[in-house]
Amino acid sequence: MSGRIDFQFKKPEESPGFLLAQVTTLWQRKQKKVLDPLKLTLTQFVLLSALAWLSKENDSVTQVDIANLSNTDRMMVSKVLRTLEAKKFLTRQEHNIDTRAKIIKLTKEGFEVLQKAIIEVERADFEFFSVLEDNLSTFNKEMLRLIDKNKEE
Repeated sequence: MSGRIDFQFKKPEESPGFLLAQVTTLWQRKQKKVLDPLKLTLTQFVLLSALAWLSKENDSVTQVDIANLSNTDRMMVSKVLRTLEAKKFLTRQEHNIDTRAKIIKLTKEGFEVLQKAIIEVERADFEFFSVLEDNLSTFNKEMLRLIDKNKEE
């Protein structure tokens, strides 16, 4: 097939989606490097972190709460939480009121691995995003705007 592909953008570096894909890939690679020794995937880390954040204010954190905070698919959350339960990093118990819901709690092992992971991930984040210097706060605000605008309900 011959012909010319037309792009709205003149160059790849003008395409925000193309740039975001590259930044995301590079960031994920850095995170994988620090999480692999802890036997965690980035998704597992994100869900454990969401559980920890939610648990600070609520003793009855559900899978739906974790999915909502992390903006992830509920079925995928359920599958990953089962994996984390098998690793003994969390427990899933029946909800007292809603029998369809599961209450999720960190175990001692989960707490310990998450604390180690947070130290490594935050260190990697500081290093990765350090190039933004004083613009980091603005960058975070703009990412929050993108999340808010594009979040599926």
